[in-house]
Amino acid sequence: MFDIIAISFDSSPNKYYFSPNNLKLKKNDRVIVEKENGIDIGTCKTNIIQEKKENLVLPLKYVKRKATKEDVLKDQKNKEESAKALLYAKKLAQQLHLKMNFITANYTLDRSQLYLSYLSEERIDFRELAKKLAQKYKTRIELRQVGVRDKAKIVGGIGPCGLFLCCNSFLTDFSSVSINMAKNQFLALNPNKINGVCGRLLCCLNYEDEVYKELKQNFPKVGSKVQTIKGEGKVISIDLFHQTYQVEIDKNTVIEETVKE
Repeated sequence: MFDIIAISFDSSPNKYYFSPNNLKLKKNDRVIVEKENGIDIGTCKTNIIQEKKENLVLPLKYVKRKATKEDVLKDQKNKEESAKALLYAKKLAQQLHLKMNFITANYTLDRSQLYLSYLSEERIDFRELAKKLAQKYKTRIELRQVGVRDKAKIVGGIGPCGLFLCCNSFLTDFSSVSINMAKNQFLALNPNKINGVCGRLLCCLNYEDEVYKELKQNFPKVGSKVQTIKGEGKVISIDLFHQTYQVEIDKNTVIEETVKE
């Protein structure tokens, strides 16, 4: 078993696992870590927990130390500068006639890198843009193209259920969602009902899909012919949770059958 702690960063809503490095850390502590692209400040999202080796990608990066007041002040200044850089990038993209919708900008704590995420429906040649940004900010520039689901994850919002978006609240990655999941759950295939604020299929369609698949295994298909005590009929509807289905024998006779396990 390994001691680990989940940490998130302002540049991404995802949580990443680090070794606490024998430090006494707890949830909501601000910490300094060394990432592949430089030193950054993050927030502990859990207390120190233990996890099996097979569930981790090793070797784990480790927490360097707890953040100081100076680190927090520096991070706040970086956020202010990042907001200005975001506005400048938008203005520069317009001047260069690039169809880029910039979403976020974030400095690493040591300002060794400036990340900018953008949304675009086409592939963009942003070499001139990156060159001008590097000349102005004197640091390494990384431009990340994200999709509409990623934008929803970053920006957040309220879903049709009235709760905060799953992707922005607790989901760490996007699982594949298909229209068949909506069909399995007998949902009306109305885009306004089964699409999220990002315009893609709701992530929550995936949550109960396995349950519906399991419940449907013993059911005849709607429209199929089945034999009953009153003769042959056509299955016109099924009730998964009551484990029953309705069979139309003729225009005036509909009977209810129970699924046989």
